[in-house]
Amino acid sequence: MSTHESTSPVTRVAAAVLLWIVGAWSSVYAGPQLYEPLSASARHSLQRAVADQAVEGSSFESEETARQWLLTMSKRLRGKFPDSVARIEFLRTVHYEATRAGLDPQLVLAVIQVESNFRKYAVSTAGARGFMQVMPFWVDLIGTKEHNLFHLRTNLRYGCLILRHYLDIERGNLTRALGRYNGSLGQLWYPSMVQAAWKNAWQHAESAAAGGKLTTVANRPQ
Repeated sequence: MSTHESTSPVTRVAAAVLLWIVGAWSSVYAGPQLYEPLSASARHSLQRAVADQAVEGSSFESEETARQWLLTMSKRLRGKFPDSVARIEFLRTVHYEATRAGLDPQLVLAVIQVESNFRKYAVSTAGARGFMQVMPFWVDLIGTKEHNLFHLRTNLRYGCLILRHYLDIERGNLTRALGRYNGSLGQLWYPSMVQAAWKNAWQHAESAAAGGKLTTVANRPQ
């Protein structure tokens, strides 16, 4: 039996997380979101959410909160968005769409890092597109032909709503929801990488203090 064959699943997950920690910013781990028939009520709910263009405004509790969060996250994104205006626009949109969907914006940043490595026009071998690597079939299911998955806000709205949908299906279990999002439900390597990115690259003091509501790899029931 080879060394590879004798490696346990836990060891493989740990190795994957370690690879991320020491330099996976250059890698992309997008997976094919799987087509799953939606109930009529779920489809209607998602269609309304995509079509509902909320009034433009701040998703932050205060100007000071916005300043602190944007400053902190902007420093971490300099290598990916050299242009400061584009960087702030991206971060504001992430925060808005994540908050709108009831997600932690730092979690969404972690998903984007692992899925596309912050490449706006990334296309996976399965055909997933954009920052959050959304599969085109979602446009047919809940959108309209005018929706371009390479547009910043469109991509983030779809991605956040899809992840929220999966979290609702899994009753808040983030590990399983991330598995569904990546098309690797039942495997721990992808949820582990996203959660490692969330914790090690995108954690924010205020977010950490308010955490504990989602089931993760570390605290999932046995």
